[in-house]
Amino acid sequence: MNILLLLLIIPLISVAGVLLVPTGKSTKWIALMGSIIQLTAAIGITLYYVNCRQAGDTAQMLFQSSYEWFAPLKIAFSLGVDGISLIMILLTAMVVVAGILVSWKIDKQVKEFFFLIILLSLSAYGFFMTTNLFVLFFFLEVAVVPKYLLIGIWGSGKKEYSAMKLALMLMFGSALVFLGISGLYYMSGQYGGNYTWNISELSQINLPVEVQKILYVLLFVGFGVFTAMFPFHTWAPDGHSSAPTAASMFLAGISMKLGGYGILRVATYLLPAGAQELSWIFIILASIAILYGAFATLMQKDLKYMNAYSSVSHCGFVILGIAMVTKVAFTGAVMQMVSHGIMTALFFASIGMIYDRAHTRQADELGGMLKQIPFIGTAFIISGLCSLGLPGLSGFVSEMTLFVGSWERTGLFYRIATIMACASIVVTAVYILRAIGFAVWGSIRNKEFLLLKDATWSERAAVILLIGGIVLMGVAPFLVTNLVDADTSAIYSRFLSITTI
Repeated sequence: MNILLLLLIIPLISVAGVLLVPTGKSTKWIALMGSIIQLTAAIGITLYYVNCRQAGDTAQMLFQSSYEWFAPLKIAFSLGVDGISLIMILLTAMVVVAGILVSWKIDKQVKEFFFLIILLSLSAYGFFMTTNLFVLFFFLEVAVVPKYLLIGIWGSGKKEYSAMKLALMLMFGSALVFLGISGLYYMSGQYGGNYTWNISELSQINLPVEVQKILYVLLFVGFGVFTAMFPFHTWAPDGHSSAPTAASMFLAGISMKLGGYGILRVATYLLPAGAQELSWIFIILASIAILYGAFATLMQKDLKYMNAYSSVSHCGFVILGIAMVTKVAFTGAVMQMVSHGIMTALFFASIGMIYDRAHTRQADELGGMLKQIPFIGTAFIISGLCSLGLPGLSGFVSEMTLFVGSWERTGLFYRIATIMACASIVVTAVYILRAIGFAVWGSIRNKEFLLLKDATWSERAAVILLIGGIVLMGVAPFLVTNLVDADTSAIYSRFLSITTI
């Protein structure tokens, strides 16, 4: 049996356990143990992958297998991973464990809640490990339903509106993705002699530039909607603000990375000529998103809206790095996806913990949280410092790598875009430090806050896990770069056969 199937079997077993046992603490423990086993399996598979590489296995994708699904359309449940896939799988496993721990107090429809969280993890694992475009699209769609239900049932505020807006926007993105991958399938038969959904086989087919340009736009915009790319970002602030804490962590930490991964793995890798011709369009959109997101965050008083708009800005870095089409920029984009995934999960977790106790997310209504709930306040500060790129944390190494890679793309246009992206750090520092000053520093503004209790054991465990990831990546970035370096080089080599960039 392919070891990658463990990452699908374990969630399925967890789902069965959650649904079959009586509602109560046992439901939560089954979900937690299942997520911990998933994380353990993900770490074990990664270590095995590293050993295989060190032993001399140079295949593009390891642990490959294929199971026929629908022969007439050449649809196969094909699996395989490289370093980029594995780092995304590790990120998913980490955020799922933290999300379940933070949700320990959930008492409304407990079975259904944890069922949907586990289903989200299953869809993400499947998305990152498949090498068949149709199956990739299938898992992308599976993830939409749990997001809609988590916001619509367990959310707050304008939850029905936010859930519907998220679903409609993501369905629009999915429609574009389906058109793009269907075009690749059809063109594979026209120019390759054999219809295929397989990513490796598609990469061997040289499509005409005009065809690549059309498909590249469809795929980049389609996956870009999932990444909250400007101007298709409007679902993200409303969705994040209305979602329960665990769903916010997953939306920003994992779901937005599905889009970034799709842009890199499908649009850019399979359509290099189209990317080279049209990437300038998405550099402009990414630059707008970076600055717009940063300045929009300055205007927010709601901490969740603040983090949501901040995510639009930070995911703009991912799009910028991919669109710059340099090897170092690709590596920086992957690192930014990982860093932002962990950091924003911690940020939403700390905001959720503050809201559960103070019953407000308005920064100007808080104050003195560090005195009364020091553990949660410290988590809030660390996530903020990571967001503004403090050295020693993951945000610094990911953004610096991305900026260096972007600067390698010569030309006035690309240099200006890089400078604009770098300048956004100043704005980020302003809104992060202001939020910290309002929410956790100073004196307690409300006497009722004197009765607040600090983090529970489950919340502490979630925070320690996420901070551990942030610090580990910040002080030992080579753990990520060594894992993905060969794979970003393989993607970049696709452009070297076109022209020198």
